[in-house]
Amino acid sequence: MENDSLNAENIDENAVDSTQPVDDGAVAAPIHDMPSPEQLGISITAGPEGGMSSVTVGDTFEFPVTVSWGTQSSLLVVPTGSANAKGLLQVGMSQESSHTVKDGQEGASIVFTYKIVAQDTGNLNVPAMRFEIPTSLGIPIELRSESVPVRVNEPLNPLPFGVGLVVALCVLFAGLWRVKRRAAVREAAAAKNAAEDALRERMMVLKQRVNSADSRDWLLELESICKEYVAERFGCAASAVNLDNLVKEGKLEGWETLVEEFAHARYGGGKRDGFENKETWKGAMKLMGISEED
Repeated sequence: MENDSLNAENIDENAVDSTQPVDDGAVAAPIHDMPSPEQLGISITAGPEGGMSSVTVGDTFEFPVTVSWGTQSSLLVVPTGSANAKGLLQVGMSQESSHTVKDGQEGASIVFTYKIVAQDTGNLNVPAMRFEIPTSLGIPIELRSESVPVRVNEPLNPLPFGVGLVVALCVLFAGLWRVKRRAAVREAAAAKNAAEDALRERMMVLKQRVNSADSRDWLLELESICKEYVAERFGCAASAVNLDNLVKEGKLEGWETLVEEFAHARYGGGKRDGFENKETWKGAMKLMGISEED
């Protein structure tokens, strides 16, 4: 038959000395030397396996305390303390009993699981837990666990992280914008250089024909080159360029004489000497800012 407490027969009977004299008028009370928990094969461990992990203030965490003994009989284990301590508040407790068999040896245990709220930050300590095991002699066996340290951290503040993330994104986008802008500038410069090279090449071919080409055809070819330059300058199609109107609007200063020569070639024409075409060519090169050498 299993017992819920330790019987008197488990206690050392030799601990009672009945030969001692008793004072008259008083009732003699027997004195017993209670065995220690270790002598009875009772052990107590506190905290989870592997040690306590850090928690955050405001969290509720579980703290197990295991009382075990190497026998198949049941013991009545009574908690006599709480897990309340500086910065820690016990809000609940449950217990679970179990029996085990290992290497042919039977054992039993009770796990007391305390629910504790972390109310403060810092290096705190879960206090030593106290228990009593009643005996038939009326003197309980006392058990006491070790105090266990626990680290309680402040809650994560998302604001600095959020600000840092926004700043990082801004820096990233600014860097991407600068890279994109520089690439666009390089592309524009490359396109401009390509356009200038193409115009220079056409102008150099035209220079070689100042003496051999028909003056009217030569001037009209020069006009088409000038229109392409103006179209590139104003960002429009060459077919939409009207040099006469642009000169009248003051958008092509210094082009008046050259435009008059184009108009004369279109509506009148006539034979021109090579040196005249060359002077016109030089003037056009200067107005378009094109040099003979790259």
